[in-house]
Formats: sequence, C-alpha cells, structure tokens
Amino acid sequence: MRTLHTTFLLAGHTVHRITFDPASFTEADLLWLPHHQQLTEAGRKRKADHLAGRIAAFHAVNRKTIPGIGSSGEPLWSAEVSGSISHSGTQAVAICNEKGLVGIDCEAIIDEREAREIQDGVIDAREAQVLAACGLPFDLAFTLTFSAKESLFKALFPRVQAWMGFESARVTALTADTLTLTLTCPLPPFAQNQAFTLHWCRLDSLIITLICEA
Repeated sequence: MRTLHTTFLLAGHTVHRITFDPASFTEADLLWLPHHQQLTEAGRKRKADHLAGRIAAFHAVNRKTIPGIGSSGEPLWSAEVSGSISHSGTQAVAICNEKGLVGIDCEAIIDEREAREIQDGVIDAREAQVLAACGLPFDLAFTLTFSAKESLFKALFPRVQAWMGFESARVTALTADTLTLTLTCPLPPFAQNQAFTLHWCRLDSLIITLICEA
C-alpha cells in the first residue's frame, strides 16, 4: 500500500501522520503485521485503515514495535508507554508518550445537515448552548465535540476498562485551540465532574483532537 509519513506538533507533542492510498492495498501488505491473522475476516477497508494506523504507531514508538489488538479492539502498547491511534478517510494518526492519559482522534468535518440529524445522540441541551456560544460554525464545533469525546474515551479506557457512551462526558468549554470535557458520572478511578483539557487543530478538512497528560 502506498503511504507517506509526516509529522506535526499539537500542544507540543509530535503526532505521526500517514497519508495512504486504500486503492493500492493488497492482502500481502498485512503480512507486515505480527497479528495479521486476527484480521482475516475483516473487510478490505478495515484492513487498509488498520494497516495505516499501525504504520503510524510504528513510527510513534521509534520503529521499535507494532501494537497488537486487545480483546476490546484497543491497541496493545508496551508496558513503558501509552499511545493512541485514529484514522479517517486516507489519513491515519498516532501518538505515543510516557505513561499517562493519551488519546487522539481524527475526523472529517461532519456536514451540518448530518450533524443536526445525529446531535441528540452526541450532545445534550447544555452542550448545545456551549456550541452555540463558542463562535465556531456548528458543523466544526459539533465535529470537535464528537472527536474530543472519542479521544477522551480512548485515553480513559486502559484504566476504566468499560464502555463509555457520548453521555458520559459533557463539553463545558470550547475555544480556538482547546476543549474542556467534564465527566457526567463516575468512571472509577475517575470521579464525576472531573474535567479534562484537550487540544485541537484543523488540517484541511480534517479535525484532530488530543489529550496527552502525564
């Protein structure tokens, strides 16, 4: 599969980005993955997305190892680090840090009509007010909130080990480069009303959100 590796900085952290051509993917490409047999039943798109994400992760860990697949589908990082992977369209991103909370997500900006159709499953009335007051177009603000919740849940999952719905966190602030999410319920070891700050940036039509805390 044809790929291009680049990096960029977000909140002072290096993010590894893979631009890939899904049409050039072949089944033989998967043999590079030690866990390729776990993807036997996956569709072609899933395989290409997964491969691009793991290539990004490989660079993020200084080309030392390739994260496997956990029982809930999460990446399995080495014991010394925390990391996160995301992909959207022809882009994949990954980040790795010393132990701590790490979560990254990339999303194509959701069309406003679609965002309005699905917003009740992602945000509540209080969040809608925050988005309306933040000064950003609704499609951008909604995509940021959607993505930030994905990033936060990825970061919390290794400790929570439980499924988290969009209602588990509420956006309480949204600025030109950060979001604040507050837990609406206890997620042990994290307490109800615990707040987390995430950073975001826009790359063309792609939104990247990141939480990276020691």
